[in-house]
Amino acid sequence: MTVDNSTAETALKNDYDSPWKEALERFFPEFLALLFPAIHAQIDWRVAPEFLDKELQQIGADSPRGRRYADKLVRVRALDGQAIAVLIHVEVQGDAESGFGERMFLYQTRLRDRYGLDVVSLAVLTDTTARFRPSQFRHRRWGCAIAFRFPMVKLLDAVAPQRWAELEASDNVFALVVMAQIRAKVTNEVETLKGWKFRLIRRMYERGYPQTLILEVFRLIDWMIRLPQELEADFRQELYAYEEQHRMPYVTTVEQAGIEKGLQQGVQQGLQQGLQQGLQRGEATILMRLFSRKFGSDLVETYRSRIESAEPEQLEVWSERLLTADTPETIFH
Repeated sequence: MTVDNSTAETALKNDYDSPWKEALERFFPEFLALLFPAIHAQIDWRVAPEFLDKELQQIGADSPRGRRYADKLVRVRALDGQAIAVLIHVEVQGDAESGFGERMFLYQTRLRDRYGLDVVSLAVLTDTTARFRPSQFRHRRWGCAIAFRFPMVKLLDAVAPQRWAELEASDNVFALVVMAQIRAKVTNEVETLKGWKFRLIRRMYERGYPQTLILEVFRLIDWMIRLPQELEADFRQELYAYEEQHRMPYVTTVEQAGIEKGLQQGVQQGLQQGLQQGLQRGEATILMRLFSRKFGSDLVETYRSRIESAEPEQLEVWSERLLTADTPETIFH
């Protein structure tokens, strides 16, 4: 196969916004434990974090200049009993932004003013500009001075061999998300990127993660590491073969994760992201393939005409039922 060796970033448009938003909500304790361990140790995790997305949108509606991507505002309980509002600002753009520190300061002051709580502002920089390392905002005029500092993590630093080895050895599931983000940003050759995608997903099987966790992390990695169509097909075939070799469920990780993501986003995005290369290019074809894997190819012919003539909305319902169906009848009733 001949593959264009243009950079993975220019070969197709990656979506870093959606996976980071989902990752922070699903793995917020793991995120802090991996990237900000000192802060993680000060939180009382017996009290579930509260995500304040609407409140953050109201704060930023009229202001801080500059584009915002995966900002999160989370209310947690400190071990000393004090409530803390934690502003997590995840910067996923590839270009350095000169006003980043000032923007962090503006959010800090607005949040403190609105809620009257301690606010801890955190920044995760995923860009590839090595010298872009904002961790403070300073301003001085006529004896009046502002000095604001905030913790910052630069993911690009983890490319160094020792740091990368630490990520690979980590038993924190969020390390896989971080590695996927880094490789998506710094890997120029798409064949190499495909290898990393397979390697990261295979690691979850090797560690014996439950299927539900594998599916959740797979969606994040799949969102972050996007491949050209022909390489994505190769990747999926390799994963199919790996799962069959290790006696994985008949409904594969790729297909099941695609169905779940498609069902979650179907109404809002017309299944544009969810069932990549599945429902977009032929809802009936992918359903018959899944059906064949679960119940055998002989039974597919019994229901072929019904599947091929169904509307997309009906195929979506049947695809959802397939995940838990014990018999074909429970799918088509």
